[in-house]
Amino acid sequence: MAALAGPAGLRAFGTRAPGWLPRGPWAPLAAGLCSRGPAAAERPEPGPRPTRARQRDGIRSIVLSHPKRRNVLSLAMLKSLQSDILHEAESNDLKVIIISAEGPVFSSGHDLKELTDEQGPAYHAEVFQTCSEVMMQIQSHPVPVIAMVNGLATAAGCQLVASCDIAVASDKSSFATPGVNIGLFCSTPGVALGRAVPRKVALEMLFTGEPITAQEALLHGLLSRVVPEEQLEEETMRIATKIASLSRPVVSLGKTAFYKQLPQDLRTAYHLTCQTMVDNVALRDGQEGIKAFIQKRKPIWSH
Repeated sequence: MAALAGPAGLRAFGTRAPGWLPRGPWAPLAAGLCSRGPAAAERPEPGPRPTRARQRDGIRSIVLSHPKRRNVLSLAMLKSLQSDILHEAESNDLKVIIISAEGPVFSSGHDLKELTDEQGPAYHAEVFQTCSEVMMQIQSHPVPVIAMVNGLATAAGCQLVASCDIAVASDKSSFATPGVNIGLFCSTPGVALGRAVPRKVALEMLFTGEPITAQEALLHGLLSRVVPEEQLEEETMRIATKIASLSRPVVSLGKTAFYKQLPQDLRTAYHLTCQTMVDNVALRDGQEGIKAFIQKRKPIWSH
């Protein structure tokens, strides 16, 4: 069973129909959004790509596609996801990204086989640094990123959900940071989780490793919406289509300003966003939208 509701959705993502991103297995990362060193970025990865991506009508759909291993965020999976996220990130044709998964597990987190003594501290550091970069690149990406979850998301998988701008889940989904149970505290997942849910909720999840339901995740702010499994793809696409119909420059400006003001004190936040509003009004699409409203017509966006 895939995270996409219905066999039609699975066929769409499983077939290289028009709209699939035309690139090699490990495309270069887009400039400006990644701080990785050249040695790490250029390391070749063997085997098939563990993600699939397609783009149509401004919506890029990225699928974690290694269900036999519970979509573990191995280094190969992280690099593949990173490549799909950053591919032509500045293209005006891209309006929104959806991240989903095949199988009953959205993602079980890091690949523990990569975290044994055999690999050593340098490799372990690369795994955690790459994962952290992916999470930060989601936030700094110029377009909104939506998680579509249909199943279990644990540890770094839960971190991925918490890092997305919007998260829609089926009512069968659940979320946990269970690393403490195997002696590996979910410290990096705690960064995203602690910024998505209240502190005491995050700490209970981190200290006990016990899962929360989709409804509990919605209540605490980890999710945007919870819907029946059969409605998951439809609801996620409804949100994505709405975003894709809007002005990319305006949405991008707004996303950047939102995250920039969050850690600031109240006065600084208003100072920053007042200037953002001035910049927004000066945009071509800002003026187009205002004039269209006054003239009682639909706006014609530049992108």
